[in-house]
Amino acid sequence: MNNFLSFQIHGNADHGGGIVESVSSLLAFFENLISQGPGDIFSSLLPGISGMDNIHPLLVHFPIAFLSVFFILDVIGTLTKKPQWRAVAGWFLYVGSIAAVFTVIAGFMAANSVVHGGNVHEIMESHEHFGLSVLSLAIALSAWRIKSGGLIRGAANTLFLLLAAMLCVLMVLGADLGGLMVYQYGVAVKAVPATEGGHDHGDEHTDEHHHADVPEPEHEHEHNHSH
Repeated sequence: MNNFLSFQIHGNADHGGGIVESVSSLLAFFENLISQGPGDIFSSLLPGISGMDNIHPLLVHFPIAFLSVFFILDVIGTLTKKPQWRAVAGWFLYVGSIAAVFTVIAGFMAANSVVHGGNVHEIMESHEHFGLSVLSLAIALSAWRIKSGGLIRGAANTLFLLLAAMLCVLMVLGADLGGLMVYQYGVAVKAVPATEGGHDHGDEHTDEHHHADVPEPEHEHEHNHSH
């Protein structure tokens, strides 16, 4: 199993076994998979998802992708006067709004279940506010679009696009805080002990890793939404 995952990640460039070792690892992986139970099969096929404490990091990519594509297509459709592009953009807006609903719900569940230090609680609160703002604005734009019959014209469309641009800015700011919590403070991240002979994926392919110290939380914080 580990050999097969190693092949997936590194492309077998640093194992020296060539195609024979690759096929052997693949066959060994399937053989091991067949002998496992349903729960173990899921963990083997999707180790990243199975190792997550919550699904918020998985869901968050969908509204970001859908709503970003909506804005880009809507701007292009407006500038080129192609209503077909704007019609497609509308569907991306609707789907992105639905994805945002589930993402925000998962985010609140994650905030209440993930232990985090008091030093990141304020960041988490701001992240939640951005998420709620994105959701509210996406739903409002969707309702406006639907009420107008799917196509907004004139000065109203200019205002619509300005609000859509604001939506994208809010997404970027919220995503930035989410990344700060994960990559700077290690929220919901399980630390992996350093091992000897690690891989450096630079041009020299040396066996060095530079490890940054992760700040320790000041204290555990019980997340409370009453304030």
